Amino acid sequence: MVSVGHSLQQSSGEADVLVQLCAGLGDADRARIVGALDLARQAYGDRCLSTGEPTFPHGLGMALIVVSLDLDADARIAALLFAASEHIPDSHERLTAEHGATVAALVAGIYRLGALRPLTRVAEVQGQTEILRKMLLAMVDDLRVVLLRLASRVQSLRFLNSQPGELREDMARESLLIYSPLANRLGVWQLKWEIEDLSFRYLEPEAYKRIATMLDEKRLEREAFISAAVRQLQSELEAVGVVAEVYGRPKHIYSIWNKMRGKNIDFEEVYDVRAVRIIVEDVKDCYIALGIVHHLWQPIHGEFDDYISHPKGNFYRSLHTAVRAADERSLEIQIRTREMHEHAELGVAAHWRYKESGGSAKAEGAYEDKIAWLRQLLSWRDEITDSTEWVQQFKRAALDDTIYVLTPQDKVIDLPQGATVLDFAYRLHTDLGHRCRGAKVDGQMTPLNTPLQNGQRVEIVAVKTGGPSRDWLNPTQGYLATPRARQKVKQWFVAQDEAEMLVQGRSVVIRELQREGQTQANLDELAVKLGLKSVDALFLAAARGDVGVRAIQVALRGTAPLQPEPDIQTKKSRAGESRVLVVGVDKLLTQIGNCCKPMPPDAISGFVTRGKGVSIHRVQCANYRNMAARNPERVIGTEWGGNWTERHDAVYAIDLHVEASDRQGLLRDISDVLSRERINVTAVKTQSKAGTARMAFTVELHGAAALQKTVTLLREIPGVISARRG
Repeated sequence: MVSVGHSLQQSSGEADVLVQLCAGLGDADRARIVGALDLARQAYGDRCLSTGEPTFPHGLGMALIVVSLDLDADARIAALLFAASEHIPDSHERLTAEHGATVAALVAGIYRLGALRPLTRVAEVQGQTEILRKMLLAMVDDLRVVLLRLASRVQSLRFLNSQPGELREDMARESLLIYSPLANRLGVWQLKWEIEDLSFRYLEPEAYKRIATMLDEKRLEREAFISAAVRQLQSELEAVGVVAEVYGRPKHIYSIWNKMRGKNIDFEEVYDVRAVRIIVEDVKDCYIALGIVHHLWQPIHGEFDDYISHPKGNFYRSLHTAVRAADERSLEIQIRTREMHEHAELGVAAHWRYKESGGSAKAEGAYEDKIAWLRQLLSWRDEITDSTEWVQQFKRAALDDTIYVLTPQDKVIDLPQGATVLDFAYRLHTDLGHRCRGAKVDGQMTPLNTPLQNGQRVEIVAVKTGGPSRDWLNPTQGYLATPRARQKVKQWFVAQDEAEMLVQGRSVVIRELQREGQTQANLDELAVKLGLKSVDALFLAAARGDVGVRAIQVALRGTAPLQPEPDIQTKKSRAGESRVLVVGVDKLLTQIGNCCKPMPPDAISGFVTRGKGVSIHRVQCANYRNMAARNPERVIGTEWGGNWTERHDAVYAIDLHVEASDRQGLLRDISDVLSRERINVTAVKTQSKAGTARMAFTVELHGAAALQKTVTLLREIPGVISARRG
């Protein structure tokens, strides 16, 4: 394909280009195009791009590609002035005054994406091609900027056709990694195919030439065959009253090579080298045309795809079939409506044609669907309500919940929207976050609670040793926006608190060893006697008061090893002493057993522990029965205090078990019930197997009536098989 720079050398070249640039525009927009051409020619002069291509012809080439996408006058002007940010003083203000704020914003967007070029060169090495594609999309608030960037890349590849060398190979490789997938996702296949063919030609010249030669050798024969097939189809369609456009279409060399490589087949087995496309008015005619095709020729088994009934993920719709003619030659046929064809060729770029021409309701509805797909691709959150205001909706929808920032080494890091400099540090490494004391954002020192924006480069300033500040956990100061970073800070302080408690507990234990004259005692054995797993657990228990001085003394004096107790709450039950009456003993510390979590009016019994008072259990509790069987002398009769029915402020920890048929939204529905009843949930454990979900909740309830009501409500949730107390 001849570049625009070459075409301008013809006698009438520039006039022809101007006619093409103004195609479909009104007088006012034509005048704007002429003004933009004059400004670009004056600003660029003889300057060249890094590829060696003159800047002015590159802008013209971009603009003509934009015209082929049927984009509006603003996009065409932005293409011509793509390098204004570098060559025109106060470019944003001047463009706004002369061509409007939209053009100025588009040119600024092109400049921002162009500044990412160094990143694309190292993306493959760092394995970051996918995240870089997302970053390119996230950094624009008008989709036309991405289309303009794709047009610029196509023009560069065209120019490099006559410029062999390392630069051309690097740009071709980068194009296949970054820009071809972007064009594919946006559905702009016209640009995708050209990017792929040109890049393939530069990277694999021998393979490209071999396939091109095979295509060319059979060109005349193939064209004669396709012409006959087109005439036959056109005649048959007219006979049944179907208005259709039928023509042969070229097969892209890169796609042929990909198919040969992917399916491990020879060139002769590529059925769509000979291909025909049928464009009809509506969906009904698509299937009529399909019937005619299969009546004329024998369908090839396994080569039919109905993308109308089952569109691809990017809303591509068409009927694909491959048939075998009487002479055994294969022929691929694609059948689609005009609207499907516009999407297949131009994708989201085709929207502007409908926007500017008014478009039919049917067309607008179809493009809303495709825009919805694009929103899903970009993780958009807003809902499009009016396709005629698409650009404005895009700007709101582009407020993605993910931002992309850079390290000094050009590595792209994705973070949630609103993440701060400190979140960035913790994302890189936990220890770096702990030691973070400052940061440079785009070279400027910035407070740690500064929210980051797309495309910023962040360098962390850290001390050699140190830890986080408790202020970082204060939500009002806005240091941390990500749960992961907050959790890391909390874990650091928990570890520090635990270290302090270990020191305190150690001093308690050592003091008792000295009092008993047993400073050489084996601490591991002492921990086992006290029912603890390790020496550190002994020190922590001593610091918290879970193991008293008396218990340590008894263990040191050689009594029988103490039996480990069941896991019980370490803090005094909120049920309170006034509601648990221990027979014969007044003001005795009581603990509600965590294994069975009794609540009034459960039948209860007590078990005297060593160092932790009396643990209260339901009489049917398996743990309690085992302990009572081993040490019956430690069982003590208990009952609920006489005023427990009058207390409305008491809360009891209760286990609830729910079994249900697993489905999407089940946990949300259960949570909604608990939230509506204002029930505090302190722990959740879920497991799903073979389509059945089993969930365990620890909740706080005010009594038996609340328990019964909660269980009843849970059983009414669709899909719940059973709900019961643990």
